[in-house]
Amino acid sequence: MAAKSAAPVLDWSWNHSPATSAALVAGGAYALAATGSVTGLPASHALMVAGAGAAAQSVADLCQHRPAGHIVARCAAWLTAGGWTASALADHTPLTWGMTGWWAAGTAAGMTLARGLVRAEATARTERHQRRLQKWANKQAGEWHERLERLFRLEGHQVNGVRPWKGDVGYTVLVTMPSNTPELPADAVRKLAVDLRLPKGGGIQILDGDTYGQTLIRVTAVDVLAKVVDLPDGPEDTTVTSIYDGIPLGLKPDGEEARIAVVDECALVVGQTGSGKTNTVNTANAGALRTGNTVVMHIDVTGAGISLPWLHSWAVDGTAKVPLIDWTADTIEEAHILCDTVIAGIAARKTGHQDLLTEDDKLTVTHDLPEVLVAVDEIAELTPGLLRKLDTIVNTGRAVRVRVLICGLRATQDVITAAMKKQSRVRVGMRVSDPEELSHLFPTGGGRINPKAAPYKGCGFYSSPDEDDVVSDPTAFKAYRITPKQIRALSVAYADRRPQLEPVFLDTEPALYYASRWGRILPRIYKAKQLAPTTIPYTDLDVLYPPVNEFTGIPITSSTEDDEDGNAGPRVVAASTAATTAPAGPQVRVGADLLTTMLNAARPTPGPSSLDDSTGIQADFGRVIQQAGTPQNRPNPVPQLLADAHNAVVAAGGRMHTADLAALLEMEPLVLGAELGKLLREVDIERPGKGTVRAGKDNESKLGYTAETFAAAIRAYNLRDGQ
Repeated sequence: MAAKSAAPVLDWSWNHSPATSAALVAGGAYALAATGSVTGLPASHALMVAGAGAAAQSVADLCQHRPAGHIVARCAAWLTAGGWTASALADHTPLTWGMTGWWAAGTAAGMTLARGLVRAEATARTERHQRRLQKWANKQAGEWHERLERLFRLEGHQVNGVRPWKGDVGYTVLVTMPSNTPELPADAVRKLAVDLRLPKGGGIQILDGDTYGQTLIRVTAVDVLAKVVDLPDGPEDTTVTSIYDGIPLGLKPDGEEARIAVVDECALVVGQTGSGKTNTVNTANAGALRTGNTVVMHIDVTGAGISLPWLHSWAVDGTAKVPLIDWTADTIEEAHILCDTVIAGIAARKTGHQDLLTEDDKLTVTHDLPEVLVAVDEIAELTPGLLRKLDTIVNTGRAVRVRVLICGLRATQDVITAAMKKQSRVRVGMRVSDPEELSHLFPTGGGRINPKAAPYKGCGFYSSPDEDDVVSDPTAFKAYRITPKQIRALSVAYADRRPQLEPVFLDTEPALYYASRWGRILPRIYKAKQLAPTTIPYTDLDVLYPPVNEFTGIPITSSTEDDEDGNAGPRVVAASTAATTAPAGPQVRVGADLLTTMLNAARPTPGPSSLDDSTGIQADFGRVIQQAGTPQNRPNPVPQLLADAHNAVVAAGGRMHTADLAALLEMEPLVLGAELGKLLREVDIERPGKGTVRAGKDNESKLGYTAETFAAAIRAYNLRDGQ
């Protein structure tokens, strides 16, 4: 569904108030009298028209069940207008001051009468609705009191009220529990649903009330979650919003909008394949991009899938002047550059905006000082080094308004780090097949979640802090449906409101590579496709590539490199790195031949030797952190095949497909994979991304290895051997 145009259009609808309608009728009577007096229209015709109007008005009022007094008043108004018109026609005096004065007085009286009648009818309708509602609520309260007593043998409980939801899709029951039974049993949800004979997709949700002892029973009587709910896209729905309003995801079973707060909190979105997780992420993108005070960045190393729909209008069609996504990292290397820039920007904001932290210890988000929201898709494909950097962003970015939206297939420790889960108070769990997964995602309030309450694609559960910073219990919702066509239309509507990062954020060493980011990214994700002229301002400049650590393949964006423990060490730069403009600093160039020499030196040699004369290495993910002695009678802990594979991958640039590595080592790919797998499992080293890497001339994603994986294994073998 395309976004509607905001251009002004003529409105031909008859949107009149009762007063203006009465004025139009009076105006018609005056025009008829003036014209008829000139043309000789008989006065009886005016009486006939007035009589017909009064009769039609009576029939309409009777059909609408209006009070008898109101019917008489409207008929009298018609007959009064007809009588004045007939008198003016008979005497040919509609344009005299006397007749005009009577006409004006009658018009004013008619407008006042019309307005008063409508107000009286609205009040009467409201009172009738309230009486019907109260009668319904009293009946429901009695039935619920009996139901709770019958199903759970409660005594002393009170049903304080029943409140219907808008759209007649359900209602909420407020119950005060007896002190000896403060809450309903664990099987209450199923028992109540069966007793009410609720439809599939409907259900029961039991929540705590405002005080201890109060219980809210939310009954979904209509299957809202089964419907396809399109993302609202009218002109009134694309006005500029604020990130403080939250990001809309969809509708709850009661028809209210489900929103998540991401100003202070990180968000965690989990869902199995085919659950609609990608659609939910794009809906979150739409909500964040609709604001005027949020910069959105993406990390998706599986091909930038969450970014491409939002970039199409700018990069291909040329209908959007700026990219909706400020930065998208489509490779591991680009993700390192992005994370380094964001981490440095967090530190820069903390020191550079101290004058803005007078009333609060957190920055106030504006168009000139926007929030930075980093959306990470397929987090299981990221390397341990990247996960550590994301942990740093999650742990340190709250005060300066840098938050992360994390997406994964599961919320388990092998996919989501402990810091990410602990710091993500916003949780979204899409459709799952195992209730234990929801209990793991929602450790509090998740015991009563039934996955069958959200069985459809695009359904899920979410919890988010409310206005009082209290995290709500998991609530079912149906995500808005957003299509690529709609995304392209919204990209044009949202392009003009995109804020930019302030100079303080970009005045850091890693941000040196920020300006030329699209010059690196666009050729990779669009390859030979013709790019639109709107990309020229972003690509027509010197493209900078940071130097790369030859051992790990990680780009070096600052003058010091941190090891995995956060200790600064010398920079190790690949000798084959293309010419770049990199920050100045001490550099140690270590080639593959030197690494081979180091590893070979650790092997025992014939002849007597003392401990001081022997040489062995200890690698910290590829960087030599200690040159230690190895006794001559101790075998080299690093297997030869692992060392040879590491050398080959380092020489190839830090990553290599299994088939190419096997050809270089003159082995069968299956045999090589089996042997290397045994060596890695021996020291509990796992390959990130299920073993797939992007390498080769076409940057294809196939099974392979990275230098970081082999370096970690080498370090593990040395540590296990006590070196």
